[in-house]
Amino acid sequence: MKTVNEVSKLTGVSIRTLQYYDQIGLLKPAEYTESGYRLYDDAALEKLQQILLFKELEFPLKDIKEIINRSDFDKTKALEQQIELLELKKEYIENLLNLCNYLKTRGVRKLDFTAFDSSKLEEYSRKAKEQWGQTAAYKEYEEKSKNWTKEDRSNMMADFSKLFEEFGTMKDMDPASAEVQAQVKKVQDFITENMYTCTNEILYSLGTGYASGGEFTQNIDKMGGKGTAEFVFRAIKIYCGQ
Repeated sequence: MKTVNEVSKLTGVSIRTLQYYDQIGLLKPAEYTESGYRLYDDAALEKLQQILLFKELEFPLKDIKEIINRSDFDKTKALEQQIELLELKKEYIENLLNLCNYLKTRGVRKLDFTAFDSSKLEEYSRKAKEQWGQTAAYKEYEEKSKNWTKEDRSNMMADFSKLFEEFGTMKDMDPASAEVQAQVKKVQDFITENMYTCTNEILYSLGTGYASGGEFTQNIDKMGGKGTAEFVFRAIKIYCGQ
């Protein structure tokens, strides 16, 4: 068994991220100590490896959760893809290193940009997504958006952004108030109507992502002002009974 700290050092995944994966049911520890500390066995580490593969392929966490919990999930296929992906990355990095060493020893006259060509990686990622990407949510979104124009997509995102702008005007309110909770319901209904069925479990997972401090947080805070993303998450937690 390994502690969460040991797993973090071994894999490079932060403790906060491992805790988040536990909260959303993506990666549960093998067990907890009496003091509540997380412990991970080899099976959990294997599952983490699979999660990291699909993250490299830029799958959303909600899709990764569905994929690796499928009854027909092929672990061998996933491992083979990880090896191939790493080989492609190795080749890409080696090409960049060779170019840098050439420039260091012979100057900058070599106008060769082929080392920056990442098309192999992009093509591999695209094909892998085609193989794994048919989750229920993905299929539903694909069906709903199949006839959208660029204008339709732009209008949809603009309407979605307005919901977070409205949240920004509520930041001084109690997140448990009827008005704020109604706003959470608007977000859930909007996602269900325009993207995919947004259950409370999915909504809570999205809310955790909103407040994770990454790109989601930055974008939402741009829409509603600093602190909006964290406020939205607090409201979603209450809405979902967490």
